[in-house]
Amino acid sequence: MTKTWPLVRVNETSDGKYISPFHDIPLIADGDQENDVPSKKLKKNDNEVLYNMVVEVPRWSNAKMEIATKEPLNPIKQDMKKGKLRYVANVFPHKGYIWNYGALPQTWEDPNHTDKDTKCCGDNDPIDVCEIGTLVCSPGQVIQVKVLGVLAMIDEGETDWKLIAINVDDPEAPSLNSIEDVRKSRSGHLEATVDWFKKYKVPDGKPENQFAFNGQFKDKDFAVEVIKSTHEHWRALVQKQTNGGEIDCKNVSVCESPFKFTGEDACNVVKSAPAGGEALPVSPEVDKWHFLSK
Repeated sequence: MTKTWPLVRVNETSDGKYISPFHDIPLIADGDQENDVPSKKLKKNDNEVLYNMVVEVPRWSNAKMEIATKEPLNPIKQDMKKGKLRYVANVFPHKGYIWNYGALPQTWEDPNHTDKDTKCCGDNDPIDVCEIGTLVCSPGQVIQVKVLGVLAMIDEGETDWKLIAINVDDPEAPSLNSIEDVRKSRSGHLEATVDWFKKYKVPDGKPENQFAFNGQFKDKDFAVEVIKSTHEHWRALVQKQTNGGEIDCKNVSVCESPFKFTGEDACNVVKSAPAGGEALPVSPEVDKWHFLSK
């Protein structure tokens, strides 16, 4: 029988230093990197701002991997519920996640902030990204992306933004510069994305998700403003200017953050983590097709 176990991954530089993928990777990317962590220069090619994306889930896979925001150094790990590993269902015709799925570091959807457009509060996580390129990425990989637009999902009364972006290293990246480019060159892709988010929780007995703006995608400029807003909310979080509740804000690089600690402290956090346990069997349910009525 195939076996699996919760994959736990902390971003580690080539010289053995540990960092938080939530707090220590800069939001805005540059071609230069220091210690394998993208630099903080606010630069780009031409007029395009590039963002660092932390990949949590590779395309076509089912394991619900995510940045553990409430744990020290925020490792990427498989979510669990009632003692069981969590997987997303295959809602026909979709197999697992239909994009590389992840988040922008140094962003936070503040649950205490009511969005002026959606009229709902944030979902208490970094902002999500659907990377639509042809390359399949790996959990924990940091890629540079161009943001093309955004979808406003409403998940159980909370605003849950879904950015649409493409890896700048993807062969198709030069030809995709807006949400309209996606609509013109990839017939049905945006509609499939809405359908996926609408139905993916239904096999678990939950209602279909809803959307602001009648399920229409907003353009790049709108998306950038959402990113800026969630970045400011994150900044207030790590500077202890707002109540983050159970969010763990330990970091090794954020200036003026009262949560900043040393590389040695970060190393001790990793060393103190419990050892991995026995592998758990993968349920046959993971590969099951779910056919939902219209």
